[in-house]
Amino acid sequence: MTEVGQERRRISDPKMLRALAHPARLAIIEDLNVTGDGRTATELAEIVGLSPSATSYHLRELAKVGLIEEAPSRGDGRERVWQSPVHSWGVDLEPDADPETQAAEDELVSLYVDRDYARLRAYLARSRQEPPEWHDAAGLNTSTVLVTAQEMKDLFEQVQRLIAPLRVRDRKGAVPEGARTVRVHFAVFPDD
Repeated sequence: MTEVGQERRRISDPKMLRALAHPARLAIIEDLNVTGDGRTATELAEIVGLSPSATSYHLRELAKVGLIEEAPSRGDGRERVWQSPVHSWGVDLEPDADPETQAAEDELVSLYVDRDYARLRAYLARSRQEPPEWHDAAGLNTSTVLVTAQEMKDLFEQVQRLIAPLRVRDRKGAVPEGARTVRVHFAVFPDD
């Protein structure tokens, strides 16, 4: 049996997709997946910038569709702790999905991409204030390559393998001194 939070699942249910297509809910799922930790509504409220009661509402909505679940209590049982049952969720953008599913997928993916580009723009705006070692280590690159579909798939899988041992949830006990959270945004797609 797979340990809680150790597997990756694909989302194709329009209800799950729509439940996740909200900035606060996406931030909640991201934190629970990235860290692998259980969190309370109060802890997550600080992350998403909402009140604990508003965050509780979003947690219940995510739980209704199975995107999160209650975690074991951390003490006297008075607080509700939430966790993700998997380490990540994915959307496949299936070409044969029904129109309702396609619309829900498109909404979620658009929110996700917009959020990632907002993070990139925020970094670029502050990049000159970064310490030199961090400024020099950061990169933004667009490359145009000529590949087959299999080569594109292999390239994506190779990058995923390079990233995997560095993921936050997998480095908890062995974080090097001076380490910071870094976003890696990588996309491969045909550009006709």
